[in-house]
Amino acid sequence: MISSSPRASCEAWGASTDDEDRSACDKARVTTGRFPVQIYYEDTDHSGLVYHANYLKYFERAREHLLGSHELVRLLKEEGVGFVVYKCEMTFKEGAVFGDILEIRSTPKIESPFRVVFQQDVYRDDRLLVAGFVHMVAVGADKKLVQLPPSVRARIEAA
Repeated sequence: MISSSPRASCEAWGASTDDEDRSACDKARVTTGRFPVQIYYEDTDHSGLVYHANYLKYFERAREHLLGSHELVRLLKEEGVGFVVYKCEMTFKEGAVFGDILEIRSTPKIESPFRVVFQQDVYRDDRLLVAGFVHMVAVGADKKLVQLPPSVRARIEAA
């Protein structure tokens, strides 16, 4: 899903790729990431619906995609900064099933110098299945709270 092509990247984020819309493309990459998820049989429980905890895995993948896995790895290795979940809230409206193609829509908002909140919603086509909020805080190598790294703040605030 990740591409080095500006056109492909913009399209992956659901933004226009016209030259006059280039800034909209950049804004779309930051403000709302769109991440596809294919539902496999292994994702479901005995009822045939996606097991509730799997949505947290999908949210994690979508956040990593939004912020950039290379930057997250660099922050951890070079600066000793990682992220942990501080709080999570999910509202289940309808279950996904084997064979569904879902879209995780992630919108970050900086709530404090230490915390970013991701609104993460799960859609099948245009139907909302799960609404979620994940509060993340930055921690140092000693697992103590640190301010959000400038690279992360810049990516989120660029909108």
